[in-house]
Amino acid sequence: MSEQSEHLQALLAELGSGSDERAQQALEHLAEQGESVLPWLLRQLQSKQPDDRWWATAALSLIDHPRAREALRRSLKDPDPSVRQCAAFGLRRLPSEQAVPELLEALADSDRLLARLAADALAALGDAGLSPLTEALRNPNPAVRIEAARALASMNDPAAIPPLFAALDDASPLVVHWAEQGLERLGVGMTFFDPSKG
Repeated sequence: MSEQSEHLQALLAELGSGSDERAQQALEHLAEQGESVLPWLLRQLQSKQPDDRWWATAALSLIDHPRAREALRRSLKDPDPSVRQCAAFGLRRLPSEQAVPELLEALADSDRLLARLAADALAALGDAGLSPLTEALRNPNPAVRIEAARALASMNDPAAIPPLFAALDDASPLVVHWAEQGLERLGVGMTFFDPSKG
């Protein structure tokens, strides 16, 4: 085994040490290895232990590489909820247009933390996130519309004004709340509807 392989094996062992502090340090060292560590992390994603898969997913979210993004996308389907949450969080840091279908599906998940993180990951796409989030505002599920409105409101993008304006007529008070918040942040606010300004 090469010196590098031994070093990586030691870092991977630290991830499973049971100590969050040691695992966090190992995580940072793994991320510093960049692309070279990807094969090792991808193998960790095959582990039967959710903790192994969680730490591998967390490490992948620190490596700006297409294979890391694709792995995060796959981890959105992991059987363990904490791994799915970690993947969505990672895709907020490493936005991926290829992950849009999975992120949209996650908006409807009964795990509302996952749904919120998925909405944040869609918002992180910028222009590429506007269309899917606008589409999500038309979803019959109010929970999906709430997360879509909140994400659009967070984008500070003038292109979000039309869908947010349309969302003011939503049946859900929370959707309306986020639409108002977003419009106010974008400098539109309720003055848009003030007859004295007409």
